[in-house]
Amino acid sequence: MATKEEDVQDPRIPKIASSIRVIPDFPKPGIMFQDITTLLLDTEAFKDTIDIFVERYKGKGISVVAGVEARGFIFGPPIALAIGAKFVPMRKPKKLPGKVISEEYSLEYGTDKIEMHVGAVEPGERAIIIDDLIATGGTLAAAIRLLERVGVTIAECACVIELPVLKGREKLGETPLFILVTSDAA
Repeated sequence: MATKEEDVQDPRIPKIASSIRVIPDFPKPGIMFQDITTLLLDTEAFKDTIDIFVERYKGKGISVVAGVEARGFIFGPPIALAIGAKFVPMRKPKKLPGKVISEEYSLEYGTDKIEMHVGAVEPGERAIIIDDLIATGGTLAAAIRLLERVGVTIAECACVIELPVLKGREKLGETPLFILVTSDAA
């Protein structure tokens, strides 16, 4: 794992990067799985991760932290609480009760959807979208489209890890992306 160049000055980043375990051939041969459960077990590294995001977004007029299922649910709520924003879960199909809106996105083979409750956000709100990792960018791009459809302004997407070799950043269009660590493993 390497640190993002612009963040090298922050002494917390190397500790965060070193606390993420890479598991080869999971869930299938050829995949280098970025396991954040080891980050969660390291209370200092986990706290530092949350603190860096909070420092970046506190006082920036963010009213919505949208977390992408499932690992965005780990990082999103503490960030939302600390910056005084609401947390909006963006879920896989048929996981939210009540009326939802959805956005479809492409997978390597086929498609999937993410959903959010109708009325969870209001036009004109300012949001960040959080997930643990950006790989191909399909899920984050769908989350951007879903929120923009209902009139929300996306300030930024934020992930702990980026796999730049998979070029996910390119799918985000003009939406900025904030990353703590990059990994050459894919």
